[in-house]
Amino acid sequence: MQQGGTPTPFDRNFGTKMGAKSVLWLTDKLKECYRHGRIFANTPDSACVLGMKKRSLMFQPLEELKKMTDFEHRIPTVQWWLRLRPILKILAKYKIPLDTSEKAAMEHIIKKRGLINAFVSCVTVGNLRRKRNNTMNEVWVLAAILLHAVGGTGTAGPARGCQSQASCKECLRSPGCGWCMQKGFLKSGEPNERRCDTAQALEERNCGREHLINPQPGVEEMKNVDLRSDSENVVQLQPQSLHLKLRIGVPETFEVWFKRAEGYPIDLYYLMDLSYSMKDDLEKIKHLGEDILKALKKVTKKVRIGFGSFVDKVASPYVSQVKLKLANPCPSRMDSCQPAFSFHNVLRLTEDAAEFKTRVSRQRISGNLDSPEAGFDAMMQAAVCQEAIGWANVTRILVYTSDDTFHMAGDGRLAGIYLPNEGKCHLSADGYYNRATEYDYPSIGRLSRALSANNIQLIFAVTERSVPSYQALSKLIPKSVVGVLEADSSNVVQLISDAYGNLSSTILLEHQRAPAGLDISYRSKCSHGVHRPWQRNGECSNVRINEQVDFTVKVTATSCLPGVEEFVIKPQGIGEELRVTVETLCDCNCGDSKNHSAHCSGNGTLSCGTCSCEEGQLGQHCECERQGDAVTVAAMEAQCRQTNESQLCSGQGSCQCGRCLCQEAGRRGQFCECDDNSCPRHNNRLCAGHGSCNCSKCICHGSYTGDDCSCSGQTDKCVGKDGRVCSQHGRCECNQCVCNKHFLPSDCSELGVSCQDFQKCALCALSHHSQNCSLECGTEDVVKTERADDQREFTCQYAQVRYTVDSKTDDSRIWVYYADLPEPIDLTMVAVGGSIVGIILIGIAIIIVYRLLLELYYRREYHTFIDEQKRAQWNVDRNPLFQGATTTVFNPMHTKELDCDCD
Repeated sequence: MQQGGTPTPFDRNFGTKMGAKSVLWLTDKLKECYRHGRIFANTPDSACVLGMKKRSLMFQPLEELKKMTDFEHRIPTVQWWLRLRPILKILAKYKIPLDTSEKAAMEHIIKKRGLINAFVSCVTVGNLRRKRNNTMNEVWVLAAILLHAVGGTGTAGPARGCQSQASCKECLRSPGCGWCMQKGFLKSGEPNERRCDTAQALEERNCGREHLINPQPGVEEMKNVDLRSDSENVVQLQPQSLHLKLRIGVPETFEVWFKRAEGYPIDLYYLMDLSYSMKDDLEKIKHLGEDILKALKKVTKKVRIGFGSFVDKVASPYVSQVKLKLANPCPSRMDSCQPAFSFHNVLRLTEDAAEFKTRVSRQRISGNLDSPEAGFDAMMQAAVCQEAIGWANVTRILVYTSDDTFHMAGDGRLAGIYLPNEGKCHLSADGYYNRATEYDYPSIGRLSRALSANNIQLIFAVTERSVPSYQALSKLIPKSVVGVLEADSSNVVQLISDAYGNLSSTILLEHQRAPAGLDISYRSKCSHGVHRPWQRNGECSNVRINEQVDFTVKVTATSCLPGVEEFVIKPQGIGEELRVTVETLCDCNCGDSKNHSAHCSGNGTLSCGTCSCEEGQLGQHCECERQGDAVTVAAMEAQCRQTNESQLCSGQGSCQCGRCLCQEAGRRGQFCECDDNSCPRHNNRLCAGHGSCNCSKCICHGSYTGDDCSCSGQTDKCVGKDGRVCSQHGRCECNQCVCNKHFLPSDCSELGVSCQDFQKCALCALSHHSQNCSLECGTEDVVKTERADDQREFTCQYAQVRYTVDSKTDDSRIWVYYADLPEPIDLTMVAVGGSIVGIILIGIAIIIVYRLLLELYYRREYHTFIDEQKRAQWNVDRNPLFQGATTTVFNPMHTKELDCDCD
């Protein structure tokens, strides 16, 4: 049955399911209750209501439903959720400190320091349908209690709550919290934590905005020049400077845009291994300087090129210490080599290709003893010696060429060099690294940081056998690629061109020098609809010239910063950067500090609306004097607790100077522990209207008894139609009949049993002649069995017994009358005899039919003969030709006589 407006799709779907389940139930019940052509629907489960209970569709007998429902008030008779009233009362005051529990039928213990915001949501779920039949109403109440104290407001998302604190400073450090400094804001007995809440909650509690301390986080643009590709003033990163104001735990986001400019200047420094194995490569590179410039000028008009070389540290075991070998380290005396060195800046960056060719042409090959080279020393000096190399604020590319591997940190100890590389420039006037024998090779991490800090993009041009080692190294150095160099470096121009294209098309946005206490993450919005989720840096690949990519940066403060801090956000390998200054809003500037304030009863200092009491004074307004051992507010509040685990004044009042002041009417007691309004109810009436409530217990009046005084001692409603109490088939409790088993309410006069209930009892009585059947039938004072004659009508049959169940008006027992089944008929003999009789009867019938047909035939022939005889006409004239017959009789005995008497 549907009540209300137009049914929703859920109602239609739910109704279809319930209809199908009801039809299946009816089909099963018809089969179960069908006997001898009749339907016996006399059990409680034969009349049910289908509804939802505990998330399942269930059939509930109407008899039970009638007992459970107060149809007058349309509510359940037993409202179990009323036992939750104590905890509901606690949670209704959702802005009080909860430290202990209140006991009822259940116990709920909450121990939490500070304020807990409790939100109680009571959801009423209907059974039978979402919109129910009034006469078949069942209600289940689900109390869903959500206690949360998590916060977070800001640009990135809404506030999720506030974890209250006792002071303004600590309050502002709790996400989503504000502080109310208004005098008289707190009620009597309320703790200072009540001043700390969400701004909305404080305003709802009448805290004026002028008294509300709730500093708002935000982003302020300090420098924001638009993106442009002007060759004289290129801007690829926007904005350039920001100032952030942060609240702890509240994320702030801002946008950063990058646009790859066309014609951005390039500085390329060519760093070459001059060990003896690179002899052929040196001859080739002397003539490739101009080709490299031409290739790069296809990308940009401004290109500068420089040249540097390296071999190894001039120390054993890297370089031979024999004087002749020091002067000429070539393996063959026929060759002329220059002395070994760690790094030499041959030519600083220049636009003159001719000078590049001249300087490189003067270079001679060198040599060393082991295979690895001092490439790390050379890259470190090329990166940190900004002035000597001549790096400008443009795209910086370092090309590293070698045919072998490299020395790294720790290898210097073989030569007794143990000081770690300090990452500083140590070039002499003629461009040589002059501290190579004092400092060890740099580590990969230090080298990576130096390249990244100086915006240098690295291209490894190495021979094929060294590629795996440099590929592993490239994974540890950002903005670096590896290219395969031919044995004579003939493909170096194409390799540099391709590598530069790969490096410049990948944009990696990262932050540097970020202070502790900041969490920074990036979300990338790349071209072609490619979006990357939040990660530790921003990354976009395959970015073309004049194509813009966007990044969203999220900054969250996890702790208060000591002052204004600064960090930078920059693309790897590009000199432009975004400077971000950050301050955290953690301090309260109330401006109302006053000693011996009247608000503090002259016994304390007023600051941010709260009183700091002088020694010997306690209380919200310093109005209470210290008593005995109560040296703190907590000790004084302990006098307002019934037990160490109970709530302050049972959660129903305020504690003032160690005494409870109950807030609600009906609350009383030293600890407000007595509630004269929380007694059990019946029919929505306190103590059923037949008693008084005293400290959560009913004191019943008159003859009424029970926890809710709903049980009447009278018996007038138990008298049946025959004038007897419960028809002698039950007992009267609370002026209602409690019927014996198998008898139906309300006066127990009707017997409601099915044949199944007494199947075993009747069979046992027939087998054992009513002896020893107490297990199957029950005791004789409840069920009595008796054999009956065949003239009685039996409504049930089971196995070899016929029986019926009845009751007597003058007997409280149930009577089971039983009898044997009639003697069975031999169906085989019946079938054989019937067959024989049938055959005889059929034969007789055939003979009779045959005789009747034959008699009809004879009769028809006879009548035909008679008719023909009547139609015949005979002629009586004599025929002359006819001679009559002559008969001669000869007697041989008479012959003699004739002879004697012939005359």
